[in-house]
Amino acid sequence: MDAIKKQFAQKLMDIEAIKLQPKEPFTWASGWKSPIYTDNRKTLSFPKLRSFVKLELCHLIQACFPEAEAVAGVATGAIAQGALVAEELQLPYAYVRPKPKDHGMGNQVEGMLPKGAKVIVVEDLISTGGSSLKAVAALREYGVEVIGMVASFTYGFPVAEEAFKEAGVRLVTLSDYNAVIEQAAETGYIKDEDKAVLAEWRKNPAEWNSPLSS
Repeated sequence: MDAIKKQFAQKLMDIEAIKLQPKEPFTWASGWKSPIYTDNRKTLSFPKLRSFVKLELCHLIQACFPEAEAVAGVATGAIAQGALVAEELQLPYAYVRPKPKDHGMGNQVEGMLPKGAKVIVVEDLISTGGSSLKAVAALREYGVEVIGMVASFTYGFPVAEEAFKEAGVRLVTLSDYNAVIEQAAETGYIKDEDKAVLAEWRKNPAEWNSPLSS
């Protein structure tokens, strides 16, 4: 497994941007029960980690999307990360709202991107992929070419993988669910028997209920 993925997974757990509770699941806004809690925006509060995320996202872009001519962040979680990446790479930057404003100019893409530019999208967290791909659609309608997306973390849901494939968007992430589980097991954060439960959740998160719950 990529060393950076496990290194970043540990950093996220260290600041409790990621928590694992297979015995006491969290409840998402969707109503899903989940053994994992993720809030990568916490990385912005730690200067060294903020810089780590910025530089590693830049490295992903330079390695996987060297033709990028502009950067777009997805609101709200990736607005700051996208701006940091664009500044480091010295590329034009804009961010994408979930929907057009209902006043003023009615913008959904905030900022200015060169028409026809090859754009890399920066995202914070990938769950089902729906909101991320809505941003891609908005950018394409705006008149730029989306060449791919980089993100801090993905759960790796099959539905998301299929959605990105159908949309023709290559996704590359700093870390993922597998890396978190492996790192958590290696460091004793979770027990070996928890790994199977955590793996089952990802297969069908909408219907999952922890067998470890009391």
